[in-house]
Amino acid sequence: MIPVLPEFDPPTRILKRAQYEAFAFELLDGDVRVRNKSYTDPAAHEYRVRIRDSVPDSCSCLADASSDGPCKHRVAIAIRPPLLDLAVQMRAVADGGAPPRAGDGTTAPPCECDGLSEELPCWNCVDAGRCDLE
Repeated sequence: MIPVLPEFDPPTRILKRAQYEAFAFELLDGDVRVRNKSYTDPAAHEYRVRIRDSVPDSCSCLADASSDGPCKHRVAIAIRPPLLDLAVQMRAVADGGAPPRAGDGTTAPPCECDGLSEELPCWNCVDAGRCDLE
């Protein structure tokens, strides 16, 4: 069984469609744009899913507004934890926070400074807080 956030409890039909339809995802300042490429004109089937408190909270599609449960676009994000995690991290940055840094339980990206000038460290070291740009 694919993990779904417990509060969703989507009908089987919605869960299946969230799994097999050809969705493309784009991160938007902590929200996710979902485009359904199963259709001839995917641009006409593009919706914004709002992520709130680490949960796909609402969708701009008509089905989400007219149904008691989550739409297939929200479920499609909920069953893809890496995508949801990225959206949550992006939301923190968009809201003025910072992405996880080394020393807070996450792993810093590998260093690429070998062979570079000490005056110009690699971006991974700057981003992880190991070096500063002056």
